[in-house]
Amino acid sequence: MKASQFFIATLKEAPADAEVISHQLMMRAGMIKRLSAGIYNYMPMGLRVIRKVEAIIREEMVRSGAVELLMPLVQPAELWQESGRFQAYGPELLRLKDRHDRDFVVQPTSEEVITDIARQELRSYRQLPKNFFHIQTKFRDERRPRFGVMRGREFTMKDAYSFDRDKDGAAKSYDIMFAAYKRIFDRFGLQYRAVAADTGAIGGDLSHEFQVIADTGEDAIVYCPTSDYAANVELAEGIALGTRAAPGEAMVKTPTPGKSTCADVAALLGLPLQRTVKSLVLATDQLNEAGDVIKTTVWLLLVRGDHDLNEVKTGKVEGLKQGWRFATASEIEDHFGCKPGYLGPVSTKKPVKVIADRTVAAMSDFICGANQADFHITGVNWGRDLPEPDLVADIRNVVAGDPSPDGKGVLAIQRGIEVGHVFYLGTKYSKSMNANYLDENGKPQPMEMGCYGIGVTRILGAAIEQNHDERGIVWPAAIAPFAVVVCPIGYDRSAEVRAAADQLHETLGAAGIDVMLDDRGERPGAMFADWELIGAPLRVVISDRGLKAGTVEVQGRREAQASTVALAEAAALVKERLGA
Repeated sequence: MKASQFFIATLKEAPADAEVISHQLMMRAGMIKRLSAGIYNYMPMGLRVIRKVEAIIREEMVRSGAVELLMPLVQPAELWQESGRFQAYGPELLRLKDRHDRDFVVQPTSEEVITDIARQELRSYRQLPKNFFHIQTKFRDERRPRFGVMRGREFTMKDAYSFDRDKDGAAKSYDIMFAAYKRIFDRFGLQYRAVAADTGAIGGDLSHEFQVIADTGEDAIVYCPTSDYAANVELAEGIALGTRAAPGEAMVKTPTPGKSTCADVAALLGLPLQRTVKSLVLATDQLNEAGDVIKTTVWLLLVRGDHDLNEVKTGKVEGLKQGWRFATASEIEDHFGCKPGYLGPVSTKKPVKVIADRTVAAMSDFICGANQADFHITGVNWGRDLPEPDLVADIRNVVAGDPSPDGKGVLAIQRGIEVGHVFYLGTKYSKSMNANYLDENGKPQPMEMGCYGIGVTRILGAAIEQNHDERGIVWPAAIAPFAVVVCPIGYDRSAEVRAAADQLHETLGAAGIDVMLDDRGERPGAMFADWELIGAPLRVVISDRGLKAGTVEVQGRREAQASTVALAEAAALVKERLGA
């Protein structure tokens, strides 16, 4: 490819609304152009990256035994009503009507359509297992689209769906997809982690997120550097810190005027924050058939003062699984006789259900609110000063330095960007949509399903967030728009330079290398700046001065200095460098 035949449109400055580095660099490198909030034109340079990402995904999906099809962007609402998601999905689902006033949706995902295909086509156990995938445009009507392609409204996703006879078969399909995803991300050349993830409302125990490591990532990844343990922060297990000691202090009601936070109380008393206990008040409502509240239960959740409540874990606690909310100010005052900031489990005004985090249950001589403004209680002990908690559960976020749940070290935390997810669905869709197969005895059985997604266009943003410097993008070679750029100095003025550049371009292209020849006649500084911004992994500079010595310069995008090599050896060196 020659630059004069391509489309290159770089910018010196990023638009003011480009918030994160990937958004800024993609705009500056001419890879995307904003059409509307969260909706972008993918320009030729960006589309080349997308096509390379798709090619790797497609090759590995086919290698894994998955079969490609293509499902429509616009889907009939009847299928979504059948699964129960037409209303449940919420405002992110773009709903529309056709000229006949029939309801449709613009797909954010395709579980309903693929289940409809499966119930029509997969009739017998002999046809299972089967895995279908497609790479298709998706649309989610984000309230606040931001970060460029990282959280846009329109995007491209590869989604796959497996169908099996039973849970054992589904687990095998899951493992196959997990292995395929590892190959995909290895080939992308990205640093990533596959972390155990929460399964959400669907339930089950098989779910992994593939997270690209980046300091700017929205997600917290918990891992053990000395073992294979890895999970997202919503799922990572918090081990009890310490064991409960015998009481060593008397319980004392202590004035803490104006000090309503654990940190302020600890500072006032000159004690470690780890001695304090934080109180959070939740409520659950029991409804009648008409949807009216007939009973409200108030819950007091206790975590150590330096810890934070994990709402995902909280939603799995017995008694809270059916849904909870934070208690209202009036409910708090009614049960504790006090406003938030001074709440605690000792002598509440009305009975409440007490859930203690594992670490809190192991504490002694701790500090908590006195249920009276401007007072806290020190020296509080379970059993002596208040009953044992109604329930002990893991309800906190882990922190760096916590023991690893596998007992093989301590936890560390890093940031990541979720770009892939493998998920065991079970029979959630097959049962609601009556997707059954006939078993060996001729009896209908619901198919066991799994779903597996990769955010194709999100890969671009994640790769840039992980791989960039002050000059621009640093693409891994496998997904760079061009693997190597030939930069001739004076291409429009020197016949020798032009001949050498054309020959090298032809040789590399014939070898199957994705090469760009910059024949625009730009000044060296401007030409180099463009390709450093765009992020070509290798650059070959050809000049009259070098040709007189029979040499050219080869430089990797991450390298500070170029290597001088013989012109005759340049093509072989480029092949070797890209192969490595």
